[in-house]
Amino acid sequence: MPVALIAAISVTATACESSSGDGAGTEAGSTPAAASGAADYHPTPYDKLKDGGTYTTAGTFDDQGNPFHVNGTLQATRVWAWYNANAITFSPTGEVRYNPDYFSDVKVSVEGGDQKVVLTINEKAVFNDGTPIDWTAIKATWKANNGSDEDYAASTTDQYRQITGVGRGKNDKQAVITFKGVNASWPSLFTTFLHPKAAKVDNFNKAYVKKAHPEWGAGPYTVGKWDTHSGNITFVRNPKWWGRKGRLVKRVYVNLEQTAQVNAFKNGQLDSVTAVDAESLKQLKGLKGTEIRSGGSPFVYSLYFNAKSAVLGDKAVRKAIQESVDRSQLAKIQFQGLDYGEPLPGSALLYSFQKGYADNVSAVLKYGPDRAKKELDAAGWKPGSDGIRAKDGKQLEVGYTMVGDEPLDKATAGALAAMLKPVGVRLSVKKADPADWAGIVNERKFDLIISGNRSMDPFGARYLCETYCSDSDSGLTGAGSPELDKEIRATSDIADPDKQTAAANKVERKALQDYARLPLYSGPSTYSVKKGLANVGATIFYNPLPETVGWEK
Repeated sequence: MPVALIAAISVTATACESSSGDGAGTEAGSTPAAASGAADYHPTPYDKLKDGGTYTTAGTFDDQGNPFHVNGTLQATRVWAWYNANAITFSPTGEVRYNPDYFSDVKVSVEGGDQKVVLTINEKAVFNDGTPIDWTAIKATWKANNGSDEDYAASTTDQYRQITGVGRGKNDKQAVITFKGVNASWPSLFTTFLHPKAAKVDNFNKAYVKKAHPEWGAGPYTVGKWDTHSGNITFVRNPKWWGRKGRLVKRVYVNLEQTAQVNAFKNGQLDSVTAVDAESLKQLKGLKGTEIRSGGSPFVYSLYFNAKSAVLGDKAVRKAIQESVDRSQLAKIQFQGLDYGEPLPGSALLYSFQKGYADNVSAVLKYGPDRAKKELDAAGWKPGSDGIRAKDGKQLEVGYTMVGDEPLDKATAGALAAMLKPVGVRLSVKKADPADWAGIVNERKFDLIISGNRSMDPFGARYLCETYCSDSDSGLTGAGSPELDKEIRATSDIADPDKQTAAANKVERKALQDYARLPLYSGPSTYSVKKGLANVGATIFYNPLPETVGWEK
């Protein structure tokens, strides 16, 4: 999905976290050197699963169901994967795995400094409408995402732009992809692909809005019921599937508010549920016939600053606010009762359990409210009689959009307001309905907001432009410059992945000096799951193939 990643697909934060740069994630002395890289999902071979059963969780479709679209979300990616191709996946730690049901052979070579990838597509592979899956699907996916046609609202284009062509190989079932230079992260571009009809611009942008198109899909499951009234979804076995049949008879999403999900699990209506905070974990622990599965998380939640808003257009104000945010205190709020700790995240690209990670936040930012006061003084923001600063007759009041109404949301908003008030900044908390979240961030209707991204693949450097380029449709902040964009894009031409990561870290440190995004926390992935449910839980970079999800014999 974007391919690979939705790499960082935006999701609403259920709470907040911390990070100053020089603070700890939990109590002093207890912070581990790296965030957890553990996976916990009861891995079970296909032949050990029984034939039959239903798997039900909370969930629904998002407004935009095309994961390649700039408005695609993590939930859209997860739903898409149940009725579309999962051609390339990754192990929990990020090793590439090719699915022979789609790509029967993959060859990568470098000639004259340029990379060539030859994908041989399974002879049996066919879309549900009868269209053969062949080289034209790979070409159509590339064309829709390479930025050559600006009418496509694609999530990420830079890596696709490095492809110079997609051609027919020895027959229609072979796609030859040629690159300018070498691209070590190319598998992330084709983890899934589009039906040529779905890749037409109008369909790409609009066809999946609150709709499914099972006829353009392919895989062990297809849509059984897509209920736009209730928001529920049911996937059933696909009679047109050529590979191993899905172990489950049905995969069901039930549209439930967060507050109702734990009770639904306790009542047996759901087979697994996320423990989002200490209270839900307390309720879920020890339930008969269930178990807790907890591991690391390829998420990073950040505090985003709208650099186009009236007050936050002043970089001095953004920097002062970041220096006033005690990320470690926010982390304590978030992780209280979870028996979890992590160092404060130093990057929006890589996680501390990954090779090549660097704490780029600490390199450019230190927690220091006193320093922030002096910088605001120098920028002309003077304290008033009520302690709130003003400049040119306007008080320094900043809006904070709180998405949701959970106790952690409120605690985070209150903590942020308490941190900023002594510095002379009034935080005005504005409550928003989670259903409005996509519109708020995509139309930049906020001053400050917390949002999270999940990396769907381990190639963090690949998302440098998507994250920080000034002209990126995925950039929430509006910060950056054409000059920095050039430096960012130059990193994509570095063939050696280790050198590319090192260069990306260097450029990220420059981008962070726009003070428009502050990484706050990752947190654990914790689930309560009915015993016997296999290949479900904390998977890090691994997305189990749909046919391998099921119940033990």
